Amino acid sequence: MSPLRILSALLLLAKLAVFSVPLAVADERNEQVVVLHGLARSSSHMAALSNYLEDRGYTVFNIDYPSTRHGMEKLAAMVADELRKKVRPDQPLHFVGYSMGGLVTRAVLNRYRPDNLGRVVQLASPNKGSEVADLLRGNWLYAEVFGPAGTELATRDNGIAELLGSVDYELGVIAGNFTIDPVSSAVIPGPDDGKVSVESTKVQGMRDHIIVNASHTFFPQNERVIVQTYNFLRFGAFSR
Repeated sequence: MSPLRILSALLLLAKLAVFSVPLAVADERNEQVVVLHGLARSSSHMAALSNYLEDRGYTVFNIDYPSTRHGMEKLAAMVADELRKKVRPDQPLHFVGYSMGGLVTRAVLNRYRPDNLGRVVQLASPNKGSEVADLLRGNWLYAEVFGPAGTELATRDNGIAELLGSVDYELGVIAGNFTIDPVSSAVIPGPDDGKVSVESTKVQGMRDHIIVNASHTFFPQNERVIVQTYNFLRFGAFSR
């Protein structure tokens, strides 16, 4: 075998090793995970992550909710009502929220926290708001497309802090520092993923925080993001 083929094989094995966490005993522990997509997305955007967790024994509820039709308070109430119909109260219940889905998760836990709450992971969520939303919130087309919740993503507090509440549970936050949107990144201070700055993802009370080389748009499909999400749900910390 040529040196080039040997090198290619080694690189492939290394990539598989990163993404192939051994199957855990989650099925024996009977744990549940709620997965929430971001603004103007759907459950299909979270399919890769959901499938990965299901393959490791978790019962996953990859929930669709009308993210562009209501404000976050109403969305949180809708999600909570959906969960009451589906989840088992006698099994630990974890949450994974992408972008605005991470904020809706915080609102759910602040207003409707389940007694069986486990761990929580936020993926590129703008806990301190997004400068991109600041720039576009006055634009009629932005408001038309992204609805009431879209305007609530601004960095200025519109009463959203009270809705989200404080973090007094096990929260792991994953931020991205790779952008495919240089126009948006131009208005965002510091490292960002094209929509949210690394700094904005941070929130007081979080248990762990890690940065991955991923863009906001494809964040939930990123292999490193998926594996790190699993690591926090399973062990309460990210792998370094």
